[in-house]
Amino acid sequence: MARVVITGGAGFLGSHLCDALIARGDEVVAIDNLITGSVDNIAHLFGNDQFTYVNHDVSEYIWVPGDVDIVMHFASPASPIDYLEKPIQTLKVGSLGTHNSLGLATAKGAKFMIASTSEVYGDPQVHPQTEEYWGHVNPVGPRGVYDEAKRFSEAMTMAYHRYHNVPVRIVRIFNTYGPRMRARDGRVVSNFIVQALRGEPITIYGDGSQTRSFCYVEDEVRGFLALLDSEQIGPINIGNPGEFTISELAELVLEVLNIESEVVYQNLPVDDPAQRKPDITKARELLGWEPKVQLREGLQRTAEYFQSLGIENL
Repeated sequence: MARVVITGGAGFLGSHLCDALIARGDEVVAIDNLITGSVDNIAHLFGNDQFTYVNHDVSEYIWVPGDVDIVMHFASPASPIDYLEKPIQTLKVGSLGTHNSLGLATAKGAKFMIASTSEVYGDPQVHPQTEEYWGHVNPVGPRGVYDEAKRFSEAMTMAYHRYHNVPVRIVRIFNTYGPRMRARDGRVVSNFIVQALRGEPITIYGDGSQTRSFCYVEDEVRGFLALLDSEQIGPINIGNPGEFTISELAELVLEVLNIESEVVYQNLPVDDPAQRKPDITKARELLGWEPKVQLREGLQRTAEYFQSLGIENL
């Protein structure tokens, strides 16, 4: 049993991580200022002796009383609509938030995990993306606030590892989807499902030929824990190597929902990656991890979650 601090613990990924850790017997302290997270994601954990929630902005100094065994820094706006609307907060949580989280881990003698992202690869010139690829990022473009915040957070994590001997883990997360996504968070899976359920046209940016790889949240969290419990530092890609065009995703969403909908096309956002696919050789060989949930099944589960909220709440 470990005592684990999770920043961003009320977010989409963070809340599922809270569940997984508590299920295996760990104690969790979730820290979140609810900029993009929601108490609804963790409400079922209130009253559980293994769970504590703290409303706090991790860009400010962090202190948690008592012993801490693990600090997992998952706080950050993580969808394009969020980090384009909150660019300064995104940069601050990636820099100051990482610094403060590492400071807590150092003070407590705790293991530290940073949630990095496939966005560190930018619009990649190498396909699929391996962990050795240094990326192709526009640091002054609108997406740079997220890409560079995560690249900086990886650099700071390694600096603390080398200078303060903090045991660290770096996970690079690829597109993840599943229950507890926000209905209009700007991510393509939630966008398509919500638009279809509301009877709205499906909006594709660009011509739909750009590719993404989608990992169901249950698989993603298993990967986090596999890395956390291993002796690997990383970075290690955790994602589903199945590659789909955005047009193929739209067709599959409509098929799963058994809905016919118009598809409309809009201009591609600046610096939007043309391709995204993880090389998960390291995850397979070093962690014994690979995804199990196929896209159709995952979309069905995700659609059922959004349907359960009621159309009026989408």
